[in-house]
Amino acid sequence: MSSNNPRPRDPSARVTSMTASVQDIASPRLAIEPIDTSFSFKNKAYAALKNVLLSMDIYRSRTDIRLDERQLAQDFGVSRTPVREAMAQLEREGFVRSVPRRGVYVVRKTKQEVIELITAWAALEGMAARLITLHAGGEDIAALRKMFATFEDGKLRAHLDEYSEANIEFHQTIIRMSGNSVLMDLAENLFTHMRMIRRKTIGEKDRVEKSIRDHMNIIEALERRDTARAEQLVRDHALGLAEHVAKYADYLD
Repeated sequence: MSSNNPRPRDPSARVTSMTASVQDIASPRLAIEPIDTSFSFKNKAYAALKNVLLSMDIYRSRTDIRLDERQLAQDFGVSRTPVREAMAQLEREGFVRSVPRRGVYVVRKTKQEVIELITAWAALEGMAARLITLHAGGEDIAALRKMFATFEDGKLRAHLDEYSEANIEFHQTIIRMSGNSVLMDLAENLFTHMRMIRRKTIGEKDRVEKSIRDHMNIIEALERRDTARAEQLVRDHALGLAEHVAKYADYLD
């Protein structure tokens, strides 16, 4: 072989050359920021912003709720980049919407959208109840009663907001106790949307007293391992919320 033939280039040298080129055109800050740190900031901003949204009563008023990216970054003590990335993720999940030249706004579901969310939840939670009767341990089922230790004979002894949290935890626990990881993943984002409307509707009409009765009946059916009845009670309980929204939640229109 002739000595004039060029020698093969070292692949590592090519990668180094390409990396140097990327660094030349990228902003200095992005080029030196560690990837894991950026990822961590984005996740923290996402979690913090999502918690803020969940704590808000977004259906109290019809006034648009605009999110100020600059102010949020300042409040969280991070740069605007992770806040922007967190907003993009929340938009993909349906919690906020970006309006060109106006900003980012919190999404309020329409009445029909809320009813569809609840209907889908009814199917998932009904199946979770079925799985609980077949596979869950007795101690786990008995623990459901502890969530309502402050209630006796259907009378509310805690403040409404405390019962609202117990109610939300009850339904989340039903899903977790199913032991089905796919079902839990499907329900997670769905329930986050429903959490806001549950908090809003629990104090309307006679829903608190009815909710307590429904929960006790559900727990008894689970304890008896009555699969068909437990599934039906859980599904009917959720669909009862859908009926309430259809009849009374005019503030969603």
